[in-house]
Amino acid sequence: MSERYLSGKEARRYILLKQGLWGERRFRGKQGILDFVRQAGCIQFDPIDVCGKNAELVLQSRIGGFTKSMLYELLYVDRQLIDYFDKNLSIMPVENWKYFERERENHRNWERSHARIGQVHDEIIAAIAGRGPLRSADLNLPQKVDWYWSETKLSRAALEHMYFSGELAIHHKDGNLKYYDLIGNCIPADILGAADPYSDDHAHRKWRVLQRIGSVGLLWNRASDAWLGIPGLKAKERNDIFAELQEESRIIPIHVESVGEPLYCLAEDIALLDRVSSETVGRKRCEFIAPLDNMMWDRNLIKNLFDFSYKWEIYTPRAERKYGYYVLPVLYGERFAGRIEMVYDRKNRKLDVVNLWYEPDVKVTQTMEKSIQTALKRFEKFHQG
Repeated sequence: MSERYLSGKEARRYILLKQGLWGERRFRGKQGILDFVRQAGCIQFDPIDVCGKNAELVLQSRIGGFTKSMLYELLYVDRQLIDYFDKNLSIMPVENWKYFERERENHRNWERSHARIGQVHDEIIAAIAGRGPLRSADLNLPQKVDWYWSETKLSRAALEHMYFSGELAIHHKDGNLKYYDLIGNCIPADILGAADPYSDDHAHRKWRVLQRIGSVGLLWNRASDAWLGIPGLKAKERNDIFAELQEESRIIPIHVESVGEPLYCLAEDIALLDRVSSETVGRKRCEFIAPLDNMMWDRNLIKNLFDFSYKWEIYTPRAERKYGYYVLPVLYGERFAGRIEMVYDRKNRKLDVVNLWYEPDVKVTQTMEKSIQTALKRFEKFHQG
């Protein structure tokens, strides 16, 4: 399939259309959540909740009628989605479980405090089998062991290790408290028994590169945070993968004005690509975009295409922050018009806007202000629902 040429405007529209952020909403309700997550491959999970957790923020900007309970049900009642590692800790379709067996095997073979965890393994399996889903505090294993960021209780380390290695799954959550259950109680046997489709690491990484291109919409072949969580993917292999995918006509090079190197989209998205030059936008939408949103995975790309520089300043010392602790990009129509810092007051069930910064060249109109106010009301309702 031949290469394509797009204007900057067409490239921006394509990404927004692919993401379900341009024009009328493409995704609605629980089925819309499933459709989007399957398209994206995964959405990143982060437990910090200032004005919504990252995965909830990703979905509220795209899914018509989204409520937090919809995501919870898909994860822990319907079990059509599952928590596991893809781009760091993520939410993914349960059918993708089979692609990550090599990750689980790596954890089985090595883990911090592996010997200590092994000593209590059978005890924990027996406890869960007899008592049902358990959290760390339900196990009398208070001894401290070395773990990823610092020492932690043996109970927590063991449960997490058995989750990483695929023996346990998160049965449900109470806030950020995780209750673990035996994996066979949470994932259907046919999915658990499915073989890894890829026999070698290169084929596996190739599949994951293809997933990430589809998740963002357009990506270039350069170092990027979009590749985080793909173990062992080095520049040479990434170059080989891009060449193979292009030769197999699975990706298409896209040349965009003012971008000095080709971008790539999935060949299966060619129909979406064709729509951007002919489809009219209609009413401009205003959406608040999550800090770890799929579209924001390559912030250098966003800078090149949208002329918008974004840094998540949550780990920046207070005195060095330019904006704030938890700031979301504000998308208005086809551009980023600014950024907003909000805090949801759970006690009073009220959304507080700490600050709203417009980009220097933005001309604020009454229509824009009205659209932002409408988005704020919808955002507050998303928390209250």
